Amino acid sequence: MPHAPPLLAILVIALTLAFVCGLAARALRLPPLIGYLVAGALAAPSTPGFTADAGFTATLAEVGVGLLLFGVGLHFRAEDLLAVWRVALPGAVAQVAFAGLLGAGAGVALLGLAGAGAFAFGLALAIASTAVATRALEERGRIAGEAGRIALGWLVVQDLIVVLGLVLLPALSGGTDGLALAMLRAVGELVAFMALMLVAGRRVLPWLLKRVARGGSRELFTLAVVVVALGVAYAATALFHVSFALGAFFAGMVLGESDIGHQAAAETVPLQRVFAAIFFFSVGLLLDPASLAEAPLASAAALLVVLLGMGGGTFALLLALRVPPATAATVGAAMAQIGEFSFVLAELAIGQGILPDAARGPILLGSFGAILLTPLTFRGFALLVPWLSASRALARWRRGPRRRAARPHGIPGMQDHAILVGYGRVGTTIAAALRRHNLPVLLVEEDRRIAETARAESVPVIWGDATKAEVLAAARPEQARLLVLAMPGAWEARQVIALARAANPAIEVAVRTHDDDEVAWLRQQGGAGMVMMGEREVALGMADFALRRLGVPASTAQATVDVLRARMPGEESLA
Repeated sequence: MPHAPPLLAILVIALTLAFVCGLAARALRLPPLIGYLVAGALAAPSTPGFTADAGFTATLAEVGVGLLLFGVGLHFRAEDLLAVWRVALPGAVAQVAFAGLLGAGAGVALLGLAGAGAFAFGLALAIASTAVATRALEERGRIAGEAGRIALGWLVVQDLIVVLGLVLLPALSGGTDGLALAMLRAVGELVAFMALMLVAGRRVLPWLLKRVARGGSRELFTLAVVVVALGVAYAATALFHVSFALGAFFAGMVLGESDIGHQAAAETVPLQRVFAAIFFFSVGLLLDPASLAEAPLASAAALLVVLLGMGGGTFALLLALRVPPATAATVGAAMAQIGEFSFVLAELAIGQGILPDAARGPILLGSFGAILLTPLTFRGFALLVPWLSASRALARWRRGPRRRAARPHGIPGMQDHAILVGYGRVGTTIAAALRRHNLPVLLVEEDRRIAETARAESVPVIWGDATKAEVLAAARPEQARLLVLAMPGAWEARQVIALARAANPAIEVAVRTHDDDEVAWLRQQGGAGMVMMGEREVALGMADFALRRLGVPASTAQATVDVLRARMPGEESLA
């Protein structure tokens, strides 16, 4: 019997397959996650050739889901959850009930299930994958908008339902004795964890990471962020029996309320992307064509339940709750799939004898097929938006009570401001000049100690690396008039200019440099309105001083300096 490949080989081959198939998917204008699914299917036990260790990849996938939800939590605020609560709570409960009833009916009619089995089968087809939904929204740039907030609130409610479902299934397999006590205990543990995070976590975790950040080591800060994300998630599972993903989400949410959230998000993005690929790879590993062939009608019905019960049900409920059609379509399409929690529920029910093994195939097809169809689902729902937007009846219905909008993230009141990157000797002088004339300025500073000093001087400041999109986005470049780069690094300046221009092509830029070649490059690219080279300005200033002291009139001296400046390599004004 051949030996199984070592874990290192599994990881390398899995990532390589995911990369190759993801690249092929992009070439076909499909989302990379479809390529990751296909890569997993190629390495599944049911296909010939290399077979990945399902247990090892499942563990890595759980880490990936945790990091993904941690990153989502960093961009999510408790007030965001409260703002969408009146939509997410009744909507998600009604949607789970609707999709669950459809799934239970399919299980009774096509698999001969009854009672607890029908309940488990329906519930497994009624819980969306948080990883898939957030990834789909992120790829379309909707994770930070209203659609993202509603979807995340919806997913949190579904996650709470899963917690109760995991308690109910073992109780149902052994009768109803102790069911009420088990449910009460589950709710109590969940409430205790949430209270601990909101009361103690929001003080302890930011304090801990601030202490690490003051040390100035980026490596230790990144490691500390990962330890907090995974440590809190594991503690939530081990101590409170809360799902790993929900624990990571709350860890991110309490950190996101502090001023270190933007940099923490930037540090975890690369890890999230790598582990997200492993998650979808692990889903592909579950594909078994033989199990699907055993119950083809039930498998097709399961896929239909997911698309109609999850996607269609969510879409219809959001319209009924007065959500704009475009937002409802985006959320509905993102929810038209199932994933990790459905697998957990199904395996638990099969292990308890509630579901037969034949139920595994339809649930897998419902997940795999719906994820593959995600691009088409988004397009299909988008086609309904113009027709619904033109509906007078729907417009009259939507004129009912409006929901409270969540406040935008970042520092409030900033508009038409200057973004100043760097608070060294140059930056402090520029900030003092702007503040002297009461002009709005927002500082972005990477050094934690310097950022705290600026804050103590009442300078609005965002701590973090401005070359990271998450950090610069917090400074609202799309609403700014001016970007002033008082940082010395040429490569970093180019990165910040590119990010700012992507958000606001009209933003004016002033940048310092120490290299004539860099000045020439910026002039060629049109990337800045002003380039200031320190040594050149020192030379010109000293020349002006010498001319005046030797009797040259001030106007003539200034004209000479202007001529010299124009003749030097590059030009000071590029606008």
